[in-house]
Amino acid sequence: MKKSGAWLAVHAMEQIGLRYTFGIPGVHNTELYDELNNSNRITPILVTHEGGGAFMADAMSRASDDTIGALMIVPAAGFTHAASGIGEAFLDGVAMLVFTGGIRTDTGAKYQLHDLDQMALAQPLTKGAFRVTRHSEIIPTIYKAYEIATSGVPGPVLVEIPVNLQLFTGEVDELPAWQPSPPPPQPEAALIGRIADRLLGASRPGLFVGWGARHAQQALIAIADHLQAPVATTLQGLATFPGDHPLHAGFGFSPSAVPAARNAFAQCDCLLAAGARFGEIPTGSFSVKVPPALIHIDIDPKVIGSNYPAEISLVGDAKPALAALAAELARRSGVKAPGATAAQIARDKKAYRQEWLDHDSKGRVNPLSFFDALRKAAPDDCIIVLDDGNHTFLTAELFTIRRGGALLVPTDFNAMGYSAPAAIGAKLAQPQREVFTVVGDGCFMMTCMEILTATNQALGIVYFVFHDGALSQIAQAQQIPYNRQPCVTLSGLKVEGIALATGATYLPLPSDGDLDATIAKAREIAAGGKPVIVDVAIDYSKRTAFTIGTAKSTFRRFPLSERLRFAGRALVRRVTG
Repeated sequence: MKKSGAWLAVHAMEQIGLRYTFGIPGVHNTELYDELNNSNRITPILVTHEGGGAFMADAMSRASDDTIGALMIVPAAGFTHAASGIGEAFLDGVAMLVFTGGIRTDTGAKYQLHDLDQMALAQPLTKGAFRVTRHSEIIPTIYKAYEIATSGVPGPVLVEIPVNLQLFTGEVDELPAWQPSPPPPQPEAALIGRIADRLLGASRPGLFVGWGARHAQQALIAIADHLQAPVATTLQGLATFPGDHPLHAGFGFSPSAVPAARNAFAQCDCLLAAGARFGEIPTGSFSVKVPPALIHIDIDPKVIGSNYPAEISLVGDAKPALAALAAELARRSGVKAPGATAAQIARDKKAYRQEWLDHDSKGRVNPLSFFDALRKAAPDDCIIVLDDGNHTFLTAELFTIRRGGALLVPTDFNAMGYSAPAAIGAKLAQPQREVFTVVGDGCFMMTCMEILTATNQALGIVYFVFHDGALSQIAQAQQIPYNRQPCVTLSGLKVEGIALATGATYLPLPSDGDLDATIAKAREIAAGGKPVIVDVAIDYSKRTAFTIGTAKSTFRRFPLSERLRFAGRALVRRVTG
């Protein structure tokens, strides 16, 4: 049979279950867009910038249980514009398909438009990159790309389809059938038994869980309850364990963590880490003390032992491994009664909250007051989308994500500008759930025009813009060693103008007294299918535990001579002003 490459590509996309593509049509992919227009299964979403489209695709994968995000972009400039979102997905372990056109391969002409080697560009940003050369390769290549993107550590995969293959018909013998990947293998029973022995033999076991264990929440709760062990999470894995569970200690357990987590893990003699890589952020700049008895479960063999040696390692998917461990613990012993650990966590959390309640925000919005009001109003299964900045760690420390809730946040690539478009991908993935974005004004300025896409798609998303006129996370980090804050002041942003330009509703939130009414109004408007931008006059004058702890930990990692130099310079500047 004869089929155009565009027809074959869209057919393959339908078989693997794509529901949306994100991108912008151009001269090298118009035929693909024309075929997408014929599909009754896939909806192409026009974005304002390919970078925003990549963040949407990333969030689609993070928020969905039945599909992954896909880009449909032009080569060269489209790819480089999207590179930040592709890189975020790559370092964060998020599946994504990147479909691009390619220059004509049938003319031999040099210096064609968009003539750039995308395979070389994609090499450090993707799990794989393919350039198809004939019609018969298109469907198998897309199937293979999906398998690579979703297996092992998930990540983005690029498929380049030259424009001549898209436009013209070619002979194909058959349309290969799609075969989903088999479920992950079960862990070895002997290894699970050994892990159970080690945990039950410990005096103060603890759990450290990340994004890779997000599908194992029920098993994690059972394990924590059986052991009465405190649980800390990574930043990306904040929703992996319910924040209102008595044994939830907080984000990380290093000197950069909140007191509840630091104290709960202070005497930990056996740590079970699952789906967590011990990266820089959750370890407080690698300052965390990990006990020698480390049990590490991860699907990526390269992760285990990279930063902290493991006594017992299990390479595999966290969900079946933790389910098997929970069953083994239940077979051996009953659930322990709540003891001193849960009580200490509760006391420490209460005291930390009181610190924030006692803080004088001088008429602006107190962060804890904001998060308390949002928690009171929002349903348990809401999706919270964050960006990169001070608001990220305020949310991690002050907002409780309950069972059924979700949190999307850029972590290892740490791209500013993630949240405004990512909220769109999350809402398209889960239209029945409320989506709230918490974003600093610096991050918001990068991609806020993408809210126009939310308006055009009638997506009721609430954007809470923490507006303080500075890149506050960096400003706070500068103040300690430099005693000054160069190049971090943001001036002139009129959030109301952004709302007018994008068709969103604008709501000011100048003080704590307006919290409940403003959040209620924002939710009501969003329920009608319209995005809302809430301009929050946030008070950033009190630093998070993460900021204080990480500044100290980072400084301690400097060589002694450099510590003396930095300390001397800071002292001189404080004296001289």
